[in-house]
Amino acid sequence: MAVDHDAGLVSSGPRWRLGALIPAVLGLIAAGYLTIEHYTSSTTLACPETSAINCAKVTTSSYSHVAGVPVALAGLLYFVVMVALLAPPAWHSRRLDVVRIAGAVLGVVSVFYLVWAELFRINAICLWCTAVHVCTVAMFAGVVWYTMAARSGETVVS
Repeated sequence: MAVDHDAGLVSSGPRWRLGALIPAVLGLIAAGYLTIEHYTSSTTLACPETSAINCAKVTTSSYSHVAGVPVALAGLLYFVVMVALLAPPAWHSRRLDVVRIAGAVLGVVSVFYLVWAELFRINAICLWCTAVHVCTVAMFAGVVWYTMAARSGETVVS
């Protein structure tokens, strides 16, 4: 990987960036599904309804909205922005590094809050939400890893 410090560009093959982009795309898909389920009031939410695992209980709880905005919609919009920031052309601008890292941190902080709510307030886990949480943490790891490697000029193994 070559770094042109004067131009502020990082040039490398696109494969190494997939470690952040793939979880973002998967998160976008899962958040999209949850958003569709939210707005259609569908009863087809593919998730068991046991005491511990109950997507319907989680997605209809008081914690499913923040400031009047459905968490599912906020997640969908979040992943739309992150996919755009993690698309191969966006990685060429080092000016977006801070925005990418801030977005990834915001996602992980949100995951901590939502997992806390599921475990200690709702007393149920949503498997679809868990998929979104895992994607968010994986994306965070990819963003931090590859941004730091690019800044230090290290070669990132894909």
